Amino acid sequence: MDIVIRAAVVFLFIYVLTRMLGRRELGSMEPFDIILLVLIGDLVQNGVTQSDYSVTGALLAVTTIALLTVLVSWSSFRFKRLRPILAGEPIVLVEDGEPIEANLKRQRLTVEEIESEARIEQISSLKDVRWAILETNGQISFVEKAQ
Repeated sequence: MDIVIRAAVVFLFIYVLTRMLGRRELGSMEPFDIILLVLIGDLVQNGVTQSDYSVTGALLAVTTIALLTVLVSWSSFRFKRLRPILAGEPIVLVEDGEPIEANLKRQRLTVEEIESEARIEQISSLKDVRWAILETNGQISFVEKAQ
């Protein structure tokens, strides 16, 4: 039972941590970020199982985290009011060609990063953008102005 409680606490901590990091950071990972994730995984494993190296302990920890992941997903699906808390909401970054500085600052994004993403989508200038929206998965969607 001790492993289940530790796994649940670690799950909640990691869930809150990833929500605080921001979706853009998680959507564009560099090799160093991947190495950090592996390192965090190892540290979390040590904290969850402590000195329990049994197969039962590992199965309990993995099952607890899997069930909590399914519970969060189901809760987000089932309870519409929880969706913004659990999955987040899309954020408008550019409206009618003008960056919304408060939203950029809150998401720790620069205008140059938005322009770069727009160029990838074959949009030469933000002046051609009706909306740029940071989706909940970390991607930026662009809606061009009508020509």
